[in-house]
Amino acid sequence: MNTDVSVTQVAKEAPEAAKPLFPFLDLQAQYQGIRAEVLAAIERVMDSQHFILGPEVEQLETEIKAFTGSKFAVSCASGSDALLLALMALGVGQGDEVITTPFTFGATAGAIARLGARPVFADIDPETFNLDPGAVEKAMTSKTKAVIPVHLFGLVADMDAIMAVAEARGVAVVEDAAQSLGAFYKGRQAGTLGAAGCFSFFPSKNLGGAGDGGLITTQCKDRVPLLKALRVHGALKKYEYQMLGINSRLDAIQAAILRVKLPHLGCWTEARREHARHYCRLLRDNDLLRHVKLPVEPKGCVHVYNQFSIRVKNRDSLRKHLHACGVPTEIYYPSPLHLQPAYTFLGYGEGDIPHAEAACKEVLSLPICPELTKDHLETVVAAIATFYATRT
Repeated sequence: MNTDVSVTQVAKEAPEAAKPLFPFLDLQAQYQGIRAEVLAAIERVMDSQHFILGPEVEQLETEIKAFTGSKFAVSCASGSDALLLALMALGVGQGDEVITTPFTFGATAGAIARLGARPVFADIDPETFNLDPGAVEKAMTSKTKAVIPVHLFGLVADMDAIMAVAEARGVAVVEDAAQSLGAFYKGRQAGTLGAAGCFSFFPSKNLGGAGDGGLITTQCKDRVPLLKALRVHGALKKYEYQMLGINSRLDAIQAAILRVKLPHLGCWTEARREHARHYCRLLRDNDLLRHVKLPVEPKGCVHVYNQFSIRVKNRDSLRKHLHACGVPTEIYYPSPLHLQPAYTFLGYGEGDIPHAEAACKEVLSLPICPELTKDHLETVVAAIATFYATRT
């Protein structure tokens, strides 16, 4: 790899920050490649004047079902609602406990708490960043109603072990697959392994819409009419409310846009995977593995790299240096949920969940979107190399 003098020069000229040399996530470039198809899809919906649920949404559900290999799929308004609806369908409520990870986006635990249930946080595997099955087993009580493993950054959790622990107690498993559409675990896709799989179509996801959107996969036929009723205020028929539900309907424009994008997802995923391989080669060839811990892909798993997250001891200093070099980065997540103000009522303290707490201080996500070039990746690694060269 050639030394990128311009990156070093930028760092000298702008020690605090520099204008990013390229976007962390380039949605503009993605859109330009499919612009005509997207506009045609939107026009189709506008001409139909059918905006909520309807044929476009039903087609998307059918196509996602076929893509994932799930038996059934029910769309909703967001990934957050997908989690909420899945738990509602399982009867989670006041007095129940649901085990999950604190190293995740707030929606995971928020869905539990909104139903009056108690989030119980278990620690993560420091190698995968996913829920540790052993920690799940220790957290089980007679009140445990469900477990929510999060397939973080695009890697499916250790589902064989988690399912074994849950099934031994008669506990349901709801997969938070928001970041992992298309990821595989031992030949099966994320979202098809538990009682339900919950997906997000937020724009930053590998399959992202032009706003919020979500979907639930399930293998249980009887659960489908319940989920469909819950997403329309609990109505099995119009104006007949058999239960308390919510308003969580996917709109037709989002469905139409997602239908345009779905056939491209395989190519986009392979581009992410190739970027991940190139990062690993560059970091290894530049003797940076002494400082940087790479993401892992356990045997039998196919990682889809919604994020390429490295682990470093001096994360904040490295990030400041990269930004001075014009290299964009993100931190997912800077603080574990059990130490957030919203969850003080649970009584957790610092040191209670050590691996998750350490990850929040050490994990840094590098740009990985499909539209990046190898030159972009080499610029990122050159900037990392300059950081450690000045500290050796």
